[in-house]
Amino acid sequence: MRVLVTGGTGSVGKAAVARLVRRGWEVRVVGRRSGMDVPGAEYAVCDVTCYDDLREKVRGCDAVIHLAAIAQPTKVPGPEVFRVNVAGTFNVFEAAAKEGIRRVVQASSINAFGCFWSVGDLRVDYFPVDEEHPTYTTDPYSFSKEVIEAVGDYYWRREGISGAALRLPWVAGQDHAAGERHRRRMQQAREMLDELAALPEAERRERMAAVRREVLDHRSRRPFEYGARERGVARPDSRDDALFGMYVGARFNFWAFVDERDSAQAIEKALSAEYEGSHVLFINDSHNWLRYDTEKLLGLFFPDVARRTRCIRGSESLVSIDRARELIRFDPEHSVARVSPEEPA
Repeated sequence: MRVLVTGGTGSVGKAAVARLVRRGWEVRVVGRRSGMDVPGAEYAVCDVTCYDDLREKVRGCDAVIHLAAIAQPTKVPGPEVFRVNVAGTFNVFEAAAKEGIRRVVQASSINAFGCFWSVGDLRVDYFPVDEEHPTYTTDPYSFSKEVIEAVGDYYWRREGISGAALRLPWVAGQDHAAGERHRRRMQQAREMLDELAALPEAERRERMAAVRREVLDHRSRRPFEYGARERGVARPDSRDDALFGMYVGARFNFWAFVDERDSAQAIEKALSAEYEGSHVLFINDSHNWLRYDTEKLLGLFFPDVARRTRCIRGSESLVSIDRARELIRFDPEHSVARVSPEEPA
């Protein structure tokens, strides 16, 4: 079986290609840079926004993995983020349709929910967050990811192309969770949260309300969008205030992450599992990266979200992977729970 991989030289792409090559797939990788060497795979230069060239590269393949995209809204203006991500995805599906391909797996993002790059606060109705939860995107990158999921739906209705849009969070390198730097970061963060939780309730609520005001004021100035520095809006240095840093950052990604090897696992299984239709799947570790009691995190950072769709035990993730487990049999093989097995307090 031959598969085309767009964006196969990025961190997720490299891990996916390596896994597919090991499992006997014939892999063709395309990217915009010339002279790239991808071990075990064929490489060709191709810009996914150039439809005719892309269709030529798709020809002869049995499936497509689409990972190529502008990965954040800080690098280029919003219209270009949207153009490349959405038009590129449309071209991939159209080329696949014309070449008779009936399976396309694409990288969406946790941000299709409306997370880290948002200009306002998160809107959460319940935990754990799942694929049925309404989205609320407010930045060009996240909106582009929301739209490419709809592109997949369109091609299922129109052409019968089955596939999955994988909502990936922060993808960590394979040695990250076991590294000493991450262990120190976890320990320091846990100690900070324990001290915060130990405060008298009124004092704790006042502290969290003040931090929330600071964070939302900062986000309202759109520090994570293109040209922020030129507008005099700099990203905060989280080392100056660890609680502010966690609130402005990790909270807006629900403390979610996935090991790059597990992102590759999800891609392979979404490629080869037996299913029909267009599906959105959250793909992340089964635990929050802090290995901190999740209900304590929710009490501190989401005190007004009381609804639970099921019991959340220990440090289980705030983002459900139940649908991915059911549809493609995804289960993290490199969870932080394996390299940091101690139970959270």
